[in-house]
Amino acid sequence: MSENPERVDQMPERRVLVFPAGTEIGLEIHAALRGCRNVKLFAAGEDISNHARFVYPEYHVIPNVHTGDWLESLVELCKRLDIQYIFPAHDDVIVALSAARERIPAMLVTSNHDACITTRSKSATYRRLANVLPVPRLYSSALDVAEFPVLVKPNQGQGSSHVALAHTHEQLATALAATPEPIICEYLPGDEFTVDCFSSQSQGLLFAGARRRRRTRNGISVNTVTEDLPEAWPLADAIARELNLRGAWFFQLKRNAGGELALLEVAPRIAGAMAAHRVCGVNFPLLAMMELEGTHLRIAPNKMRVEMDRALCNRYASDFRFRSLYVDLDDTLVCDNSINLDVLKLIFQSLNQGKHIALVTRHEKDLEQTLRKFRIADLFDEVIHLRKGEKKSDFIKRPDAIFVDDSFAERQEVARKYGIPTFDSSMIEVLCEQAIS
Repeated sequence: MSENPERVDQMPERRVLVFPAGTEIGLEIHAALRGCRNVKLFAAGEDISNHARFVYPEYHVIPNVHTGDWLESLVELCKRLDIQYIFPAHDDVIVALSAARERIPAMLVTSNHDACITTRSKSATYRRLANVLPVPRLYSSALDVAEFPVLVKPNQGQGSSHVALAHTHEQLATALAATPEPIICEYLPGDEFTVDCFSSQSQGLLFAGARRRRRTRNGISVNTVTEDLPEAWPLADAIARELNLRGAWFFQLKRNAGGELALLEVAPRIAGAMAAHRVCGVNFPLLAMMELEGTHLRIAPNKMRVEMDRALCNRYASDFRFRSLYVDLDDTLVCDNSINLDVLKLIFQSLNQGKHIALVTRHEKDLEQTLRKFRIADLFDEVIHLRKGEKKSDFIKRPDAIFVDDSFAERQEVARKYGIPTFDSSMIEVLCEQAIS
């Protein structure tokens, strides 16, 4: 992407609200924007347990868009926080916010209302784009189905919820009865792809990068690999022109029985697995705001194949705070002749928070040489090099301290003497991955 460095320095802060922030979409927006200059992130969503509360600096409660008072709450929040951009992070929320965009005192980061409404309905999407690219055949009723298998899915849905493959009329009847607002469509048996796209109102389609969906869970791509798919660009360009799409969007394709790529769906929003292209250099949320600001953009990603595999990650909330960190060197900060990156992260996190950091060690070799070797000589406010027979517990003098050491015996001695929390390197993720308070 392209942006004048002087303009970045002069640019006022972008105040960004993500709603609802606890979705995989919202978490990807956070991952993309959390380290960007001049961006301040805020989260909003229902008053329920969700991961956004652990990663966003602020979480604000807004009712579900299917309730009566959500819009008033959102408008009030935008005014109070001086929000400039809102990223909708759920398909239903895209439609709701788009319908109310004239009343919302912030810029909605998505495409035009017609595109939002059309893409929320799979049948409307297929009808609209049938002359643009291959789409699955739609059956008006079960009586029209003469060839199996067929797919039954909600006309408005996300993920793979209520999607069923029917091989017989009996299975079809069961699937139709169990599916809200069902549609019956041709089953596409081939490989499935997502194409992450970016369009500029003035420059047209700027990016269309494909990735193969190799493993999904609850409709979410948990293993995806970027792939050169030359057929994707003309399809993306045709879709973007027909729907007048703007900013970040994606579409999904699957090969039909004849090997031809056919459309599954289009969505005018960020996708959670866009991270696979973000790490190549395409920051879709940041680009989307820049495009709305009228910036002339150039997207030049690194040309590399990326496989991304996703799994549950841990975030924690705990009831203690500390002001001083005492950390051991051998087999703790340095293990197997390498820096332990988790311990290093804790040290730098403590440095950012203004905590006192002390190295306490009985290192038997030249300590200064070792610290220089690993380029960590200037990390510490205090370096305590014990002589033979001295105890680490005798040198922990500062209040509200914690002690990190690989030795159980050393930790137990410190804990008994001072009653402070002690940790080995397998435990410190509770310190490094805490909810922001």
